Amino acid sequence: MSATLLSLTLLATSAVVRADYFSTNPLVNKDVPYDKIPYQVMTDRDDPRGFQTGYNQCNSTTENQQSMCQTMFVNHIDDFCLWAPAVAGQTIAESEGEEVAWCSKKGHGTRLIPNGAITSVQFVQTKSYIQIAGTFNQAMLGIGGTDGGELDSGGQDGEGNPMGGLVYTNSFPAANGNNATFIQARHWSFFIGNNYFCGKVCDQTGSNPQGLCNNIYDRLGCDYNAPANVQAGTFEVCKGDDMMPVGTYVGADGATSTYHQPPSESDPIDYAHLPYTPTPAPTSSCTPYASAAIFTDIANVAAVGSASAAPTGSPSGSGAPSGSKSNPTGSVKPGSPTTGSPSSGASKPAGSGSSGALAFGASVGAVMAGFAVVVAAL
Repeated sequence: MSATLLSLTLLATSAVVRADYFSTNPLVNKDVPYDKIPYQVMTDRDDPRGFQTGYNQCNSTTENQQSMCQTMFVNHIDDFCLWAPAVAGQTIAESEGEEVAWCSKKGHGTRLIPNGAITSVQFVQTKSYIQIAGTFNQAMLGIGGTDGGELDSGGQDGEGNPMGGLVYTNSFPAANGNNATFIQARHWSFFIGNNYFCGKVCDQTGSNPQGLCNNIYDRLGCDYNAPANVQAGTFEVCKGDDMMPVGTYVGADGATSTYHQPPSESDPIDYAHLPYTPTPAPTSSCTPYASAAIFTDIANVAAVGSASAAPTGSPSGSGAPSGSKSNPTGSVKPGSPTTGSPSSGASKPAGSGSSGALAFGASVGAVMAGFAVVVAAL
């Protein structure tokens, strides 16, 4: 399956991101205790891709449907967030550097997921990470297009996608054993699109957080990065075993091997002949839930575009985001592997995270080898 090359017409002065640029202080290296979150975690001001557009200090004054909060949480099946565009109608690829947090519970200072948007969820906790996957109506969160993309703590320049995005949980063992303290997950990845989402947040003290939450397999989507047994209309919490590190598999000869995704978008991936077929890691002790019982905080939250969907005004308290607007980057694949897709028919998204094409405005882009070419609208 090859990527679709989109023509690019420059309507403004443009600049090209240096392919050799990488942050000297990447996001995964930033240890940010929950009680010491800065206004913006991204302080690198020489990144050609741009600056962080939202903020990380979020509170009751920033909790509305225009919030630019870029701090999200994955705590439990009734308390998790997804990344989605700040501007309705954008695709994940167009907005990957500028996504904001949309949460299922109040109290995080974010936008709220509209009532009825989430149609199934499987929440799995292992000794090394939390995995969440499910189906949803992405249009209700303002996500445009049909193909998906990857959001992760790496990004093409080390600043993450979204740039400066932080992820916390109170479900890691280090959280005092009583869910009292939010712990930062420095390695995480989410795939969102095609009305499907999946994500993993790795415990920094667990086994191989970089390998289990690897962000270099963005073109393979959920089936390979976070394989799950999602059933349409079902909401469940399970214990689980750790999966093998992403890209690692045991061959027919019993030997452990590692698959390497082609480094260039111009190199097509033959999805039908990949060296292994991923399977979800074993789960146990699954507990079912009813959606009406777990999503009580969003019972009255309307979908994007509804007359009652958003309060007026912009976030206060944390102030307006500083710095100039970063430019959307990333590529969209015309499809992705669909083995094991949920019975609802949602197709799991392939990603865009660390390589791909710029989506300029709503319709133009270009695929380049290696790192992304970014058009800076000045």
